[in-house]
Amino acid sequence: QPLHTLRAAEKELLPGFHQFEWQPALRNVSASCGVGIINGLSGCSSSVDDSPADTITRRFRYDVALVSALKDLEEDIVEGLRDSGMEDSACTSGFNVMIKECCDGMGDVSEKHGGGPAVPEKAVRFSFTVMSVSILADDGGEEVAVFTEPKPNSELSCKPLCLTFVDESDHETLTAVLGPIVAERRAMKESRLILSIGGLPRSFRFHFRGTGYDEKMVREMEGLEASGSTYVCTLCDSSRAEASRNMVLHSITRSHDENLERYEIWRTNPFSESAEELRDRVKGVSAKPFMETQPTLDALHCDIGNATEFYKIFQDEIGEVFQKANPSREERRSWRAALDKQLRKKMKLKPVMRMNGNYARRLMTLEAVEAVCELVPSEERREALRELMRLYLQMKPVWRSTCPAKECPDQLCRYSFNSQHFADLLSSTFKYRYNGKITNYLHKTLAHVPEIIERDGSIGAWASEGNESANKLFRRFRKMNARQSKAYELEDV
Repeated sequence: QPLHTLRAAEKELLPGFHQFEWQPALRNVSASCGVGIINGLSGCSSSVDDSPADTITRRFRYDVALVSALKDLEEDIVEGLRDSGMEDSACTSGFNVMIKECCDGMGDVSEKHGGGPAVPEKAVRFSFTVMSVSILADDGGEEVAVFTEPKPNSELSCKPLCLTFVDESDHETLTAVLGPIVAERRAMKESRLILSIGGLPRSFRFHFRGTGYDEKMVREMEGLEASGSTYVCTLCDSSRAEASRNMVLHSITRSHDENLERYEIWRTNPFSESAEELRDRVKGVSAKPFMETQPTLDALHCDIGNATEFYKIFQDEIGEVFQKANPSREERRSWRAALDKQLRKKMKLKPVMRMNGNYARRLMTLEAVEAVCELVPSEERREALRELMRLYLQMKPVWRSTCPAKECPDQLCRYSFNSQHFADLLSSTFKYRYNGKITNYLHKTLAHVPEIIERDGSIGAWASEGNESANKLFRRFRKMNARQSKAYELEDV
């Protein structure tokens, strides 16, 4: 078809096509509905000496994008109403929409060819997924879900909201770019959307849950110190030493509001304490929390973090570190080479620079442990490694599956028991690694999983995979496989 017909079809699918209104109207957001792609910095007053910022970021207005996403689901919602016996006329108000937000930085998105504008070689993508639409029955009964996203981690359900060429570590620029999004989201929490679905105007309330962030991003958004900090966890106040002594018994205490209060204390130092005492009082909150995230565990990076940890344990076991005091770098290098060689031979696993999801999935299997055991001299250490992996594989489905209560009820019931057993193994047999230190994700895996599942019903469904796999698409489009032209910008993405 000629390009103009494609463009016309595209316009209907892009945000900015449908009519809607907010009651009350959103604060500081224009009431016009026909807003397509906008400059992501609109709403930020720029100073005179800023570099030309108009190439940095493109986004949709948040409310317009949400409307577009709901219109995409129109048939599903109407069908869900029909199935649950709520006939059309009965329910025009009382819809609740649950939104998962994801945000992730990606390195190296440089041009392979082409003369686009000069931009940083890193990008940040912010996106959202409509997780469920439910309705409160008029008689004040319980909520009935009329739509639930069947594949919450697919890139197909993950709608991009904002594409930005900034480095996620550049806090100032990142906050400037995401600032308008945060402001719009705050405005939408107070208001109801009136939108025609199935031919009737219906009213929707939105609930936002920022769960698709990796730990680095969470710490940045919530004003916590970076991940090497002694405050090991983004969910509780435990210090690293404490978390390695008591591996299992912690409960979630941190929240966005508390972080804001703590930042105020950090800023004002009301008790005139020394820097050390002050830092201990605020438990590592030393910057202003900027965006509310839901304290949870990111299943994908949890997988990767734990696999990295196991990889190191494998090396240490090959070299029998539990007997030696401090091995030299040469020795460590030779163990690592032996491990890589064995994994390549037995598991067809090529060594990777940075652990990635696929490598982690292949490494965390009983076959991989068997391969490693061939290099471990003593039988009892081999048995300990096998046991460690067996327990881990029992625990893993609980935070990976979309709906653990349905998919792995037995493992869910046994989780606390398994994690306790796992922790005992680490603090006895593998004591040499966990003396006063433990990795962030391992702490969360052992201590916080049951509580999060009890609260949210799932960890896997709220993870950042959808956004991560859409990063791949972003790379494809940046190389411009779609429209063969030399000069292009974010709009084409």
